[in-house]
Parts: sequence; structure tokens; C-alpha cells
Amino acid sequence: MATLLLGLSACSPIDSSDTRYESDYANHEPLHVFGYPSTGSLQVIQEIVWRIADGKAGDLEKLATSDSTDSETRKTAANWIKSFQKGAQGKVAADFYDEASERQVVVLYFQGTQQVKEVTVRLDGNAGEDGWRVMMNEGSLKEATSPPTWAPKEPGGNGSVSDS
Repeated sequence: MATLLLGLSACSPIDSSDTRYESDYANHEPLHVFGYPSTGSLQVIQEIVWRIADGKAGDLEKLATSDSTDSETRKTAANWIKSFQKGAQGKVAADFYDEASERQVVVLYFQGTQQVKEVTVRLDGNAGEDGWRVMMNEGSLKEATSPPTWAPKEPGGNGSVSDS
């Protein structure tokens, strides 16, 4: 029986992205979730928070949609890490707005620093083949750190439905 199990595990491919995700999940504060994310929008938001918390600009840049320039993406990643790293290392709540078939607005509440950040995630590539990515076109620090004026002060405050 042990030989059979060893043989089966030897044939199973180990996906390094699954291993990284499990390691990241174990090494970070759990994300408190409100609203109705899809599996993809939830995963990319978790990865965004983790990359900000760890100060990994290059890995954060890899999560960007294809519609921003490399320069915009680099500046945005640097701004997000500079501004939100401390908050991302603690408790974070994510409020997912509206439905998530192709695009979703998410408001992040960094609870330890009382900061609030709005991001938009969407399917990228031809017919979404590149998976969920985040729009990263906030080159100025002011733009990157301005909290949304429409979001409630607390996560889940309006049932995760935008007024638009």
C-alpha cells in the first residue's frame, strides 16, 4: 500500500503556483471578505495585499492589467507599497462590489492604519485568458493614496452594492 501511495504521489505534478499560494496564505493575516467575489477576483486581491505587505514591487507589477504602461505600473506599485505596506501587514478587509463576471471594484480597508484604498480588478487578455489582474495606472502618490469618496467608512456598510 505504501508503495502504491508513493508511486501515485511521484506521478502527481506539483504546481509551484499552488505551493506559493499555500505558503503565502499561511504566512499572512487572513483577509476579511465582504460581498461576492469570484474565485479569481478573490485570489488576485489576496495576492495584491500580500505583495504590498512583503514589499515585492516586481511581483505586484506582474498582477497588472495590460492596459497600463510599464512606467505607470512601476510607479503605481512603488506608491502602493510606500503608502500601504504597514497596513497590509496587519488586518485587511476587502469589500467586493457588484457582480464579478468580468470586472469588480474592491475597497480595501487597512484596519491597523485606518487607510482605505479602491482598486479595480478584471479579466485580462483575449477573452480573459490571462486571468484576473488589477488596474495599475496611478502614477502620482496623491492619486494612489486618495480614498474613495463613495465608499462607507466601514467594510460591508452598504451591502457591497455601488450606488451607480
